[in-house]
Amino acid sequence: MLIATKQQILNVLPHLDLIPTIATAFVRYSAGDAVVPPVGELLLPGGDVHIKYGYVRDDPYYVVKIASGFYDNPERGLPSSNGLMLLFRQETGEPVAVLLDEGHLTDVRTAVAGAVAATHLAPPEVRRIGIVGTGIQARLQLQCLRDVTPCRDVLVWGRGVAQVGMYHDDPALHEFSIETTLDARDILRTCNLIVTTTPATAPLLSAPNLRRGTHITAVGSDTAEKQELDVAMLAQAHVVVADSLDQCRLRGEIHHALAAGAVTEDRIVELGDVIAGRAPGRTGSDQITVADLTGVAVQDIAIASLVYEALGEG
Repeated sequence: MLIATKQQILNVLPHLDLIPTIATAFVRYSAGDAVVPPVGELLLPGGDVHIKYGYVRDDPYYVVKIASGFYDNPERGLPSSNGLMLLFRQETGEPVAVLLDEGHLTDVRTAVAGAVAATHLAPPEVRRIGIVGTGIQARLQLQCLRDVTPCRDVLVWGRGVAQVGMYHDDPALHEFSIETTLDARDILRTCNLIVTTTPATAPLLSAPNLRRGTHITAVGSDTAEKQELDVAMLAQAHVVVADSLDQCRLRGEIHHALAAGAVTEDRIVELGDVIAGRAPGRTGSDQITVADLTGVAVQDIAIASLVYEALGEG
């Protein structure tokens, strides 16, 4: 059995073609080719732990992933994310790999999903990218958007001067022209491709500032308690996209909008169906689109299998 360290995983990741791999995983999920049980969840006073698992029919492996987010960890000098992924052979149940990624693969596959959503839902001309949040995911989302839009003008919102300052210290983002703000309203006023990445439990963005032609990818709200968007924003959207309708009924922005009666299920389409052309995505440059990404196990299956095989053990 392979036991891979985070450094070994980091060595192979740059050589993997992740965007089409994750896109295909969404397509297969929405086509009914995957078995993904409900998310296991442990909510602790200082953070949350998610257990996601499943398999795709005719694939060689099934995957069990444990990932955590402890949001005060940076104040302790620790990363906010942690976890690991376990691969088993689908035919026999044999364990084949323990990927000790420390949560990095979860962070990466989430950021790649943001790029997939932007590929299919962002307006034709992205004038400015808005990032809500300043943590690991906020920076990875921007890195992945580099591959799907030529726009390099970015506005970042954070809760304080120290937080937004971290963006200017990240060498991986040197090619972007980045400004920062402490007023979240500036994001909606000046950006038309927006990604929200925080663990907020009350809306950070509100409908009065939403402009036509905007796309928003919401990735921070992955529990029933978290919420980054005013439900009226989903009500105004021309297209509302879920990574998994089953999950979004129970968690994320769509969960809150459904509970408030701001949207109905017949208005929601799945990302895999949009990618495959089975459901309409953006059809006009002035449309408002919202993608709610709560994180689906098929993303973990796809990235874990790819990393395992890249390590020469597949």
